[in-house]
Amino acid sequence: MNKALQAMIDNMPEKTGRSLEEWKKVLKDHSFEKHSEAVTFLKEEHGVTHGFANTIVTLSNEQAPNEVDLIAYQYKGREGLYPIYEALIGFVTGLGDDVTVTPKKTSVSIIRKHQFLLIKPATKTRIDLGFKLKDIPVTDRLEESGPFGTMCTHRVRVSDLKDIDTELKQWIQQAYEMSV
Repeated sequence: MNKALQAMIDNMPEKTGRSLEEWKKVLKDHSFEKHSEAVTFLKEEHGVTHGFANTIVTLSNEQAPNEVDLIAYQYKGREGLYPIYEALIGFVTGLGDDVTVTPKKTSVSIIRKHQFLLIKPATKTRIDLGFKLKDIPVTDRLEESGPFGTMCTHRVRVSDLKDIDTELKQWIQQAYEMSV
């Protein structure tokens, strides 16, 4: 389990009023057909933020693959990209204790109050970062969102650790700050 997820679990009682185990019991008393229904229930009925609600539901579903499995799946056959992923996660989790890292089957959502960054291994040699940077002009490097569609406003292609430079970190920081 990565540090960000563990920190989120550790902070859950303070931030949501209940521990993960207590939330699992709450969810067990209800039956939901879809993941999103359980997330909506926690948000609307218990005032839990989206990031915590999504994490609680994911960790409560015993059939759901765990975070390590999801990340391993994404980087299977793309192992050379994993150090880039680790460096990105290290940077984004250092932005603040309100950052939530949510692995999915093909990508990892980085959320503050809203998703501000999406990390997706796009090819065997490249990770695409999807950004939410409203009203920021595109450049040669900070492209239009491309395959991310309306989910993101911009995309940056990362193929090497050296691509995680000051400019990229500034864009990530900016997206983080805009996601309040």
